[in-house]
Amino acid sequence: MTKLTVQEEEAMLVIWKSQGGFVKDFLEQLPEPRPPYTTLASTIRNLERKGFLESKKWGNTYRYEPLISEEEYKKRFMSGFVSDYFRNSFKELVAFFAEDQKISADELKEVIEMIEKRKSD
Repeated sequence: MTKLTVQEEEAMLVIWKSQGGFVKDFLEQLPEPRPPYTTLASTIRNLERKGFLESKKWGNTYRYEPLISEEEYKKRFMSGFVSDYFRNSFKELVAFFAEDQKISADELKEVIEMIEKRKSD
């Protein structure tokens, strides 16, 4: 899956939150400083070209809807990230953060408890 640019991710977060809409609606939801309308419209067309959105003509404008959920994007992105940087091993990912002291032993225990709980559900 193609990694989104910062501008594309910002747009997609608004689109996911609103579950679709028009460029002007998305623009109003973006934090200040907002990009120009034409810049956002260009970003949205790129997202459609990349397969993240679909458009439907409404009069003289288009309504955009996501083709992929935020959760699915995160799953695919993280899988690609782990594959590219950690030889497809989530164990190496966790070890990296443990060695860099970004995750504590207590946090690791919590993660293990979460995994065990999900297995039993």
